[in-house]
Amino acid sequence: MTAPHHADTRDDSKHVVAVYPGTFDPITNGHLDILERALAMFDQIIVTIALNVRKQPLFDVEERIGFIRDAIPGHAARVEFASFDGLLVEFCKSRGARVIVRGLRAMADFEYEFQFAHMNRRLAPEIDTVFFMTDERNHYVSSSLVKEVASLGGDVTGLVPPRVQQALQTRFAR
Repeated sequence: MTAPHHADTRDDSKHVVAVYPGTFDPITNGHLDILERALAMFDQIIVTIALNVRKQPLFDVEERIGFIRDAIPGHAARVEFASFDGLLVEFCKSRGARVIVRGLRAMADFEYEFQFAHMNRRLAPEIDTVFFMTDERNHYVSSSLVKEVASLGGDVTGLVPPRVQQALQTRFAR
């Protein structure tokens, strides 16, 4: 017996724009995995660097954008970059985005993201949040952990793109 065929109901005439927000300080291979998978689903991704006043960034916005651009050379036409502060859903509306892309590593991420997804849905019901589970190689990797390990002289090979690894080594040279 063959499995039932489900028709593709996606309307290709609709250009689907998604926003992938984060501080990306710095971008990790986990972030890149989520971005690559989002590119397989959506027509355009706006990588949005959140200007979080509660966090003291290691790299400025332009450096972070440069790291991401460097890591995805084949997708330049479908990825754009912006920074924002304020409500994410308002940014999405201003850019015509109907989807927010988020990555989940563990249950703690789920609790946090679940709350934000519901609040965003309350504020803008027309905007959906889509969650991607990180792959098993990256489920424990965070920008904070990478910075901490690098600051103590640890090896972050395979956790971040090569240019980021070099920048971390330079920044934390003793």
